[in-house]
Amino acid sequence: METVVFYQFLTEVPRAAAIWSALFLLALTMLVVLVARPEHERPAIDAAPAPTAREAAAAEAADLRRYAEEVAVAAAGAAQTARRRRADWLTAQEQVESTWAGYDEADAAARRFAGAGALPTPRTPNTPAEYAARERYLHRAAMAAHWRGDLSMRQLGEVFGHRHGWDPRLHPVEQEVLLSRAVRDARLADHRAAAGRERSAWRDAELAACSARTLAEEAYAAAARLRPDPVPARGTRTATLRPTVSTWWRPARIG
Repeated sequence: METVVFYQFLTEVPRAAAIWSALFLLALTMLVVLVARPEHERPAIDAAPAPTAREAAAAEAADLRRYAEEVAVAAAGAAQTARRRRADWLTAQEQVESTWAGYDEADAAARRFAGAGALPTPRTPNTPAEYAARERYLHRAAMAAHWRGDLSMRQLGEVFGHRHGWDPRLHPVEQEVLLSRAVRDARLADHRAAAGRERSAWRDAELAACSARTLAEEAYAAAARLRPDPVPARGTRTATLRPTVSTWWRPARIG
């Protein structure tokens, strides 16, 4: 029995060693071949697969769509701002016309009082009672002008303080001339201030309208890039059939 076992050991071990040697030589040969291959022929094991043309086109279309949506939102906001700026300018223009009408009325009244002041002043007794009556008349006339909005609080204080030419001893006719001139000057100052606000509002409206037009053109161009180019008919030699923004489309002026 021991002889049989020893015989099998002597016959099987060399066979197994021969098989393992052959496998080792085969693996070593494949490793040498892989190392010896050029760099561009080696398989890219860790590299990510390159995107296909369809995937690249889909990604580009998604970027264009996202940009078109953002520009469209910006264009809508700019159009709303332009309408608001134009409404502000129209309001300022109405104020200019209103203040001019007020100045024109005050100027006509000042000319009438100036003509009346050119006449000889009625002779009245120069008594303390007369001067007190003239002062009361000036104060009542100034208060009435203030409540009408013709005199500011600062001017009313000057009247009661008898400053800047406000003399309570003057005849009521002369006091009316001074009051009419003060009202006219105040109306003129209001008109000039309104005109300055109107010019500023016009500049803001123009800038807002220009920005809205620019964004509207860009939004249209971005939306046009999303539409596929039409396929030209066979035999035609047209480079593209998509019209450009500047050749046939212009947005209407906002407002």
